[in-house]
Amino acid sequence: MTVDRAVAPAALGRAVLLGNGATTLTAGGTGLRLAADPGPPLLAAGTAAAATAAGLTALAWNPYVVRHPVPVLLADTFAVLAVLAADPGIAYFCAAAGASALAGVVLGPRAVLVGAAHAALGYAVAARVLAGAPDHAEFVLAFPIACVLAAAGAAVATAALRRHVELSVRVVASAQRAAAAGERARLARELHDSVAKTLRGVSFAALALPQSLRRHPDLAERLAGTVSAGAAAAAREARDLLDGLRADEPDRDFGDTLADLCARFADRVPVRLDAEPLDPPVAVRYELCRILQEALRNAAGHAAATSVAVRVRGRGGVVELTVDDDGRGFDVPPDPAALRARHHYGILGMTERARSAGGSLRIVSRPGTGTSIRATIPLRTPARA
Repeated sequence: MTVDRAVAPAALGRAVLLGNGATTLTAGGTGLRLAADPGPPLLAAGTAAAATAAGLTALAWNPYVVRHPVPVLLADTFAVLAVLAADPGIAYFCAAAGASALAGVVLGPRAVLVGAAHAALGYAVAARVLAGAPDHAEFVLAFPIACVLAAAGAAVATAALRRHVELSVRVVASAQRAAAAGERARLARELHDSVAKTLRGVSFAALALPQSLRRHPDLAERLAGTVSAGAAAAAREARDLLDGLRADEPDRDFGDTLADLCARFADRVPVRLDAEPLDPPVAVRYELCRILQEALRNAAGHAAATSVAVRVRGRGGVVELTVDDDGRGFDVPPDPAALRARHHYGILGMTERARSAGGSLRIVSRPGTGTSIRATIPLRTPARA
């Protein structure tokens, strides 16, 4: 991801123009009260206001004008000279310092030369001012050096802001790449754990089918049935996978996502949801959504439950999902791997999902007493190799 190098100068250019306009107008207003003739300060203030408005309009219309420092500096110098012609007083010194700062924004360190030129002109103007008011020598002579300081300060600030923008963009790009890599890894794991395994079995059966047709017609018939059933299972797993991937939209509120998941089973079994406001990481919320989806599918289908209670809590750096149903229940084996022999693949999959997210799954059930499933997952998932 590339960074537009005009971003920082355009942003600081607006700030400098606004600050310069405000300062010059304030100085002009002060001159109105101190001068015997209010005409020159008023004209200087009006000139500064017009120059500021023109600069802001140019930046709004085309921010890339900062890439062309020569016309920008010529226009700004012309505005400074117009203020000088109107009133060679404090308003001019403010305008000159602002022009030097703008030079620092568009030129960088080279702007010190522009600031020095404005300072030289400023000392010439200061000598003329002091000829009529020698009592304010220290006050007036301090203004021109501000041009050099403004140019250097603006150059440093622009460079710092540019580095900050570039660093921020790199951080965002890195986060996006990590998220994309995580999403690809998650999808690959889902495909490997479901569709890929089923299709591998279908492939083995299909390879044995041609020879079986000639030598063992009965076996060929069974193999054909295996291929057909395997293809149907792969299609069902792919559909379940797509449904699972769509179940959670990371930009949505997690509570709304849980409510939608529960609502999908409302026509099969009443579901009561009690969820605390939480915002888990994407990987954690995805696994929780898949666990909840499978638990509700089991409760509505295999368990024949008449009600389900879903509870989500966050405490001590972990999020806890509990799903209680009043279904027929079953005997929970001490070793979760034994569930495979009983064809409880859904529960085994929930256990593996909780473990993959760095958490655990606990199942409490007995025949005739319903089932309670509790998934506990840390809010910070462990890094994957």
